[in-house]
Amino acid sequence: MENITERFIRYAKIETTSNPENESCPSSENQWTLAKLLFKELTDLGLEDVTIDDHAYVMATIPATTEADIPVIGFIAHIDTAPDFTAANVNPQVHKNYDGGDIVLNKEQNVILSPKDFEELKNYAGKTLITTDGTTLLGADDKAGVTEIIAAAEYLLEHPEIKHGKIRIAFNPDEEVGKGAHLFDVEKFGAQWAYTLDGSEIGELEYENFNAAGAKVKIKGLSVHPGTAYHQMINSLLVANRFISVLPPEEVPERTKEYEGFFHLYQMKGNVENTELQYIIRDHDKALFEKKKALFLTAAKLVNDLYGQELITVDMKDQYYNMKEKVEPQMHIIHIAEEAMKKADVKLKIHAIRGGTDGAQLSYKGLPCPNIFTGGHNFHGRYEYVVLESMQKAMEVIVNIVTLTAEKYA
Repeated sequence: MENITERFIRYAKIETTSNPENESCPSSENQWTLAKLLFKELTDLGLEDVTIDDHAYVMATIPATTEADIPVIGFIAHIDTAPDFTAANVNPQVHKNYDGGDIVLNKEQNVILSPKDFEELKNYAGKTLITTDGTTLLGADDKAGVTEIIAAAEYLLEHPEIKHGKIRIAFNPDEEVGKGAHLFDVEKFGAQWAYTLDGSEIGELEYENFNAAGAKVKIKGLSVHPGTAYHQMINSLLVANRFISVLPPEEVPERTKEYEGFFHLYQMKGNVENTELQYIIRDHDKALFEKKKALFLTAAKLVNDLYGQELITVDMKDQYYNMKEKVEPQMHIIHIAEEAMKKADVKLKIHAIRGGTDGAQLSYKGLPCPNIFTGGHNFHGRYEYVVLESMQKAMEVIVNIVTLTAEKYA
């Protein structure tokens, strides 16, 4: 069985950044490299029904070791990494027996991973940490999940004495740009329920997430020479500022926590003539989510009314919804995962995701799909790291879910 660290590093070094500007799937050609590698590895390991489709979705089967009528369950992770930060030339660093202090990621650039900035580091003294070299993200989101699922699959294949039903696994592209589940063939996957391995710190179990929408705001201005601009120029940048100021200033990511929603301006570009804003709108509560969307449109109307013309247009689209609505009627899925963590001596941490996973969309496509930890932290940036021992526990939790499902239904 391949060492988890070696497998993870091998996957992490493959650049798989998704592209939010490309409507194709996968959104970047580089995702094919990892997808094709996984297809070959799963085939070589001896999994059955290994497939790769025209959009880089990889699926495979761990065959049942008993004839008992056990539900088919699945495990899913995504192969792309976030476009927020570069993933070119990832160079993972392994820090054994971490001493609990500062880790110099890059001496030349003075990049330091410190518990002064990230308090949870103190929890991992004595553990093995895998970090970046300070110049890229790491890709634990979600190559740690990919690693853990394949490691668990390899373990189960090597131990046919473990009684379990048919297990399906899948790896998909483009989760980081919100499209990972769009072309996921739930019928082909054929599981009654599944778990995404896409969480963070050890012990996380999540079955609530934000309701989500994205909004593109286009603002028209009128550019004339500033020397003759009196009562003529309309500066689209200043119109944008008026629009932003109408939205509640306290309802932004940096001022909200837990179940509080927000408006997040994540991109702004423009000039006097044209400005474009990119927003995401989030709330766990469906009614508050709808109110936020309505307020957003009202803000645009107020500014247009102020100028007496339609300078602002909004293109708003829902992205995904809170999976809680689909998972709660089948809470046995959660109870099995809870028991699996307790069996692995993992302290359970159930909380709502301040974000979303492919599992949210899959739950609304008929595949209830809560989310489990991977052991990674500080995703999408140069301070990202993953804890080896947490990855090993995630693999153990997968195996426990498999065995507990068999015991419950055999």
